[in-house]
Amino acid sequence: MKGLMVAGTGSDTGKSVVTAGICRWLTRQGLRVAPFKGQNMSLNSYVTREGAEIGRAQAMQAQAARVEPSALMNPVLLKPGGDHRSQVVVLGKPVGELSARGYHGGRQAELLGTVVECLEELGRTHDAVVCEGAGSPAEINLRRTDIVNMAVARSAGLPVVVVGDIDRGGVFASFYGTTALLAPEDQRLVAGYLVNKFRGDVSLLRPGLDMLRGLTGRPTLGVLPFAHGLGIDEEDGLRVSLRGAVRESAVEPPYGEEVLRVAVAALPLMSNFTDLDALAAEPGVVVRFVDRPDELADADLVVLPGTRGTVRALEWLRERGLAEAVRRRAAQGRPVLGVCGGFQILAEHIEDDVESRAGAVPALGLLPARVRFAREKTLARPEGTQYGEHVRGYEIHHGVAELLGGDEPFLDGCRVGAVWGTHWHGSLESDGFRRAFLRQVAAAAGRRFVPAPDTRFEALREGQLERLADLVEEHADTAALLRLVEQGPPPGLPFLPPGAP
Repeated sequence: MKGLMVAGTGSDTGKSVVTAGICRWLTRQGLRVAPFKGQNMSLNSYVTREGAEIGRAQAMQAQAARVEPSALMNPVLLKPGGDHRSQVVVLGKPVGELSARGYHGGRQAELLGTVVECLEELGRTHDAVVCEGAGSPAEINLRRTDIVNMAVARSAGLPVVVVGDIDRGGVFASFYGTTALLAPEDQRLVAGYLVNKFRGDVSLLRPGLDMLRGLTGRPTLGVLPFAHGLGIDEEDGLRVSLRGAVRESAVEPPYGEEVLRVAVAALPLMSNFTDLDALAAEPGVVVRFVDRPDELADADLVVLPGTRGTVRALEWLRERGLAEAVRRRAAQGRPVLGVCGGFQILAEHIEDDVESRAGAVPALGLLPARVRFAREKTLARPEGTQYGEHVRGYEIHHGVAELLGGDEPFLDGCRVGAVWGTHWHGSLESDGFRRAFLRQVAAAAGRRFVPAPDTRFEALREGQLERLADLVEEHADTAALLRLVEQGPPPGLPFLPPGAP
């Protein structure tokens, strides 16, 4: 199989975006490329055309490769929930809930065959497969049950490039230690390193890179600079900064006279916070995450986003006083939007014997809907019309809403006054609909905000992927990367002691 694995010295080293950049760069070379991640743990997910749920990062990487996302690209998805348990999604469909001990105690190893079969199928139908690892390949306590790092690389004989985040410090030790803690058979696949998020003069780094090659026998294949505002979909919603900006987005001056301030409640187990990217991309829209009632005071729109724990998030809102603050806003006619789990929180009543097993729970009562959690998960790619504009989205939820009224329908949900609710993720990426919705919000908030007429979210995302490919092309040894993709690991790579079983 022709391809490459992008591993990392740890989590959050930039594996997802580097993989996307390599996918787009290889696609520019005329290759038909597929991304792949055997196992993903993420609360950000996406629904493929065939109705399968995969990690959002793999969907983004598929876009980078200009191919349709498929369940083959992420055969195992873990969605963290409460009580240290995760929902296990295999080939796009949920198969149950397991604790970490239960999963690593046997279930994970059983899935290696499925992972390898998916990788082989992608290899048969594409010119190259770019695999993303998870965490670090040197997690020696988990190597026996590994189905995402070196076990995958070894099954296909793929060369491995290890990415290190120099922003964290200790990158040389991380490269050396990661390699030295791998078994000899795994070390034979580690072909080189990529330094990520570098700031400053590369010439000052060069002596260290030369010494690293002398110590490991492996080259550094590139030094990628720190890049602001890439805004690329990330793997894990758990680590988003609760008080930071969205996706490092720069706030452009408003097109109209005033800005529009959006406050997003940082719900526990927040999922698909990528829904807010399209708002953050609008000139003059300021998006921030909040966790205190006073932070809603100057917001023109409050968003309750998706969550993997609707009842838990509802309790969190009440404990922090945010539930009452949202109720006061609604009574004053000030805009509130609920998406998926956020929509369910705004309903009158929740019956949950599936996710939280809490049974009957009163919700905020701001929208005339009753929600019952079904064991079968809804996975869909709906399309429709709202405010005279075409809208596309995707649905990922167990909660089924029965609508009991409302001032008007809103996608699959409804609106009452200045409170909107829908299960549709991604709807705000539809440019015409987003502008129409923001005009409604601005009018209800009394803001002289006007959406820019020429913001095209899809074009902005494409531009970000092109920037990633440019970074790879300009700052990596692309000739060496292409040799690895086509020829596999170079022979004779030295062993670094002590190794591992």
